[in-house]
Amino acid sequence: MNSLHISIYVLGLLVLLALVFDFMNGFHDAANAIATVVSTGVLKPQTAVAMSAVFNFVAIFTVGVHVASTVGKGTIDPAIVDQYVIFGALVGAIVWNVVTWYYGIPSSSSHALIGGLVGAAVAKSGTGALVGGGLLKTVTWIILSPLLGFLLGSLVMLAVSWIFVKTPPRKVDTWFRRLQLASAAAYSLGHGGNDAQKTIGIIWMLLIAAGAAQTTDATPPLWVIISCYTAISLGTLFGGWRIVKTMGQKITKLKPVGGFCAESGGAITLFLASSIGVPVSTTHTITGAIVGVGSAQKASAVRWGVAGNIVWAWVFTIPASAFMAAIAWWIGTHIL
Repeated sequence: MNSLHISIYVLGLLVLLALVFDFMNGFHDAANAIATVVSTGVLKPQTAVAMSAVFNFVAIFTVGVHVASTVGKGTIDPAIVDQYVIFGALVGAIVWNVVTWYYGIPSSSSHALIGGLVGAAVAKSGTGALVGGGLLKTVTWIILSPLLGFLLGSLVMLAVSWIFVKTPPRKVDTWFRRLQLASAAAYSLGHGGNDAQKTIGIIWMLLIAAGAAQTTDATPPLWVIISCYTAISLGTLFGGWRIVKTMGQKITKLKPVGGFCAESGGAITLFLASSIGVPVSTTHTITGAIVGVGSAQKASAVRWGVAGNIVWAWVFTIPASAFMAAIAWWIGTHIL
């Protein structure tokens, strides 16, 4: 693979743009990690985001870089990557995140980035630039992650209901208000561990294309890892409040026991995906888990219309961000 001739200023601009996306990922997806613990009244919003931000960063010590490898080398052909493709992918993903944040839609930042890569790559080189295996794994988990979250959330809820069937409700509430702190922390670990790696993969891809890193490197540079985990943690700290209400109360009414079950089911799903290198959506995962918890109580506890609207946002995320990225790629070829 020939190294690109990219000025240090353009390279720095693109790395900065990637960190802006990472910040927005944390900002946009903060609701995924804190919505349940805030809506159940266990933590105040400011405390919840601070805790989530800390555990987003702590995730740096708990997972490897399998997801970064999938994004950096297994989504589009590294041979066609240049400054314009990276610019288009990041701008497309950022624009979609801004639009969905503004309207309070819990879409996936992860799939916005994947869509951005696809759109920019196809705009440059056609569909032959796509890596079928990596994209198939990602698309498969678009379906599997909410289903697995749903299954685990409902199973944990059923198990807890059976175990504590004779325990007074007030005592159950007291116990799970404490336990929900642990489940929220676990979900934040999973969120940081999976989502920060996607931006690591983008910067790694850019550095390889610019000749600043080698394709044979087993891991990206340490400064890339630290800066990406820092950016997503800061984004979470500022929080995307428009989405918290949708996630925490509009889908189903949650109590501390339900919040614990949803976060536990979602966290298990995220840790599993990160361990096998799949860039899943934390939004899809926690939404599936919340719906699973609600339906385990009774089907009517879930507002299926709200859940359906969220699913439509999932369907449109990749094509919409891909379309925006293709336009951004064209713009990038004229301004970079």
